[in-house]
Amino acid sequence: MNRLAGKVALVTGAGRGIGAAIARAFAAEGAAVVLAELDGSSAEATAHEIGKQQAGARALAVPTDVTRAASVQAAVAEAERVFGPVDVLVNNAGINVFADPLTMTDDDWRRCFAVDLDGVWNGCRAVLPGMVERRAGSIVNIASTHAFQIIPGCFPYPVAKHGVIGLTRALGIEYAPKNVRVNAIAPGYIETQLTHDWWNAQPDPEAARRATLELPPMKRIGRPEEVAMTAVFLASDEAPFINASCITIDGGRCALHHE
Repeated sequence: MNRLAGKVALVTGAGRGIGAAIARAFAAEGAAVVLAELDGSSAEATAHEIGKQQAGARALAVPTDVTRAASVQAAVAEAERVFGPVDVLVNNAGINVFADPLTMTDDDWRRCFAVDLDGVWNGCRAVLPGMVERRAGSIVNIASTHAFQIIPGCFPYPVAKHGVIGLTRALGIEYAPKNVRVNAIAPGYIETQLTHDWWNAQPDPEAARRATLELPPMKRIGRPEEVAMTAVFLASDEAPFINASCITIDGGRCALHHE
């Protein structure tokens, strides 16, 4: 339970869902965790939960808007002030923007890319100078299976997630000589509040839920904790030669041939 002992980790979008699960897992493995979250109240609640459930855990909530570079840089500065240099960054914050390409507004396009791609770059840019100087660091970007397979009706979200994979690979290669690793995780369907919100927005929520569960070959969807396990691995010293790569967590759906 000490795979991240001595490390300082910053997780964006850590107030709920996958981000909260990653923050909890990192703390359980001994890391000091900074929860950089737009919704300050959810981040505070998760940080409080971590401190209550794990004796000696160090968790700090910092209100952060990933679309603003200055806000992310301020979060990194606060992490360094309280805990020390950031060893691990998880760029998890993201939003779903699904629209018809020809009727989508410019605001929808900009909103999608501001969070899902610019937000990732803002995080990377904020921590890379320190990591390069120390010649050590791990960045984990949360992408999506939308980065590999296009689902009609989901534009422009997959465009941004393709960009996340490109950014991951480019930065991983750029800073490999400095011993800074940049990798991605591509979750498929994961049971988060966003997933429940989508089910509940359908005409028949229960039918929508059943249909979703039938999609992966394992006939279930993933849990946030299962994504967190992989994030721990990539952040740890157990993955020293994994770089510029992406691990898919989707129960095999991307590998399934569809007639």
